[in-house]
Amino acid sequence: MKQLVPLVVAGLVFGLVSLPSHALDGRAVMKKVLDIVYYQGQDQRARASMKIIDKQGRERIRDLVLLRRNLGDGRGGQKYYVYFNKPSDIKKMVFMAWKHAGQDDDRWLYLPALDLVKRIAASDERTSFVGSHYFYEDVSGRDLDEDDHQLISEDASHYIILSKPKNPAAVEFSSYQVLVEKSTFLPMSIDYYKNDNPVAYRRYETLVTEVIDGYATVTKSKMENIQSGGHTIVEYSEIKYAQGIPEKIFSERYLRKAPRHYLK
Repeated sequence: MKQLVPLVVAGLVFGLVSLPSHALDGRAVMKKVLDIVYYQGQDQRARASMKIIDKQGRERIRDLVLLRRNLGDGRGGQKYYVYFNKPSDIKKMVFMAWKHAGQDDDRWLYLPALDLVKRIAASDERTSFVGSHYFYEDVSGRDLDEDDHQLISEDASHYIILSKPKNPAAVEFSSYQVLVEKSTFLPMSIDYYKNDNPVAYRRYETLVTEVIDGYATVTKSKMENIQSGGHTIVEYSEIKYAQGIPEKIFSERYLRKAPRHYLK
């Protein structure tokens, strides 16, 4: 038997569509999305150019290298190392994150001008990442089980998932809606809502994708703050998987002493 559900796009209800009885549920779809976006390959290296545009149209550029390694512990453990090359005022700055399934992640920021390692509190993970419209949590990902995920509609090409936080007091949003491409399980857009307002206040878009080393990969994306104005565009290049990045790099020692071999 098919199930009838409302089709919701950008918070507006358009009518009823049918879901086949064998459809994946919302959690299963979002697990695939997170696996594709954050966990493909044992490790990954990429260069990224981040263009931050404020509501007046003024631009700032960030150039960085991102290193990522899965721990292979079967529990979703993962480590990130992000090194900034440009502009000069943040050159050699490093962001590092250790992901832990079922508990708060550990995050650090190294500020070379002060030779200071700053611990980023769990309460700050949904704040601006180095002045961009992305949050710290957007960089390393949100834990699957922090939210309830409902499959609200699908067609031949896409799933639409509505996710709500299990602990609303810990985040600034009340829900988010994800448009997932069926062929790749990449998120084509994510709309964030506050206080059940039907108009999104924040929006992520996948702009360009490529298949790299056999993996469907986002190579250009955009995050927009619809409420306050402005957006950030990130373009990825030199993306490589399975580089044999050692786990020792993801330590406080290498915050101050960058692993040049993997950052070239």
